[in-house]
Amino acid sequence: MGTFAKEIEEELIQKLIPFWENLKDEENGGYYGYMGYDLKVQKDYEKGCILNSRILWFFANAYMTLGQEKLKEDADHAYAFLKEKCLDKEFGGVFWSVTYDGKPADTTKHTYNQAFAIYALSSYYDATGNEEALKIARELQNVIEDKCTDEYGYLEAFNRKFEPEENDKLSENGVIAEKTMNTLLHVFEAYTEFYRVTKDERTGDRLRFMMDIFADKVYNRELGRQEVFFDRTWNSLIDLYSYGHDIETSWLMDRGLEVLNDEKYTAKITPITTEIAENIYHRAFVDHSLMNECENGVNDTRRIWWVQAETVIGFLNRYQKDPEKKEYLQAAEDEWNYIKTYMLDTRDGSEWFWYVKEDHTPGDGPIVEPWKCPYHNGRMCMEVIRRMKNAE
Repeated sequence: MGTFAKEIEEELIQKLIPFWENLKDEENGGYYGYMGYDLKVQKDYEKGCILNSRILWFFANAYMTLGQEKLKEDADHAYAFLKEKCLDKEFGGVFWSVTYDGKPADTTKHTYNQAFAIYALSSYYDATGNEEALKIARELQNVIEDKCTDEYGYLEAFNRKFEPEENDKLSENGVIAEKTMNTLLHVFEAYTEFYRVTKDERTGDRLRFMMDIFADKVYNRELGRQEVFFDRTWNSLIDLYSYGHDIETSWLMDRGLEVLNDEKYTAKITPITTEIAENIYHRAFVDHSLMNECENGVNDTRRIWWVQAETVIGFLNRYQKDPEKKEYLQAAEDEWNYIKTYMLDTRDGSEWFWYVKEDHTPGDGPIVEPWKCPYHNGRMCMEVIRRMKNAE
């Protein structure tokens, strides 16, 4: 591996893994749910079930990448908490959050949350062969398909009994959306992983169904981007260009195509994912880093931690589709240099800043909270390691 990949491997081994291992809650299970910008851990903060699922995914994949037995133990710890505390044994599905000691806190059932549990459990099954984990993943998929769908796609927000409620958790920018590009993407991502380890035919059919929605409803051909927030029948609600989600989608959809191995869908989707990545490169990659989003023509120039991580993978993926396009490999390496210089928090006991301002100074967002997790930056590290080793 070259310097680029070696540095990223070192980031995974020397910084990200030890940081998240240090947040293990040995008394109450799972991992602590909050660390402020001041680096103080709030041990009695609620534990987001998305956060726990993403930590489970992270350690399962770190174990498969590096083979260290301790990483399997870290994943086992997250799995036990998900199984025992995050699952609703009365009404099914995964809670939004639980208290620090594992009692139901926010009992919202969100399709996004069910998807991340499936994603994590599928990887954990792959890493350990734990059949119980795969069984739970299948049950959660049944929950999504039986309770979270309509004829147009995936509904999103429900109360504990799976009665529909306002989708405020996945809506932003002043709108309440019945459907979001973000949730569709992560159901797709979860089903891709589940299909990879099971080759389940129904799951393959649902991947095709989602790719049709992506190509025919979410993707705006005139503007060369995805729309973000929608009503029930996929009418866009706002002029918003989410740069981070577009670069993430460009490679996650390609991963789905690779796993599904369906020539018809590869032919249909690949030109779109290629165009999305190229448009991001030309429109939003400024100062060797990716801006956040553009609403009504106005750019949000903050550099958000997860957006930068996804940019490395997205541009590396675009380069690997056509190695003649060396500018995309250069962009991935430039983005990593930006991360290394400005996004990594060098204080002892920290990880990555939440965001960096246009003048390169860090924002004061928390270091850990229900959305701030090792999934994006950890996945970036493991994707680069995997892709660069395979390329040798």
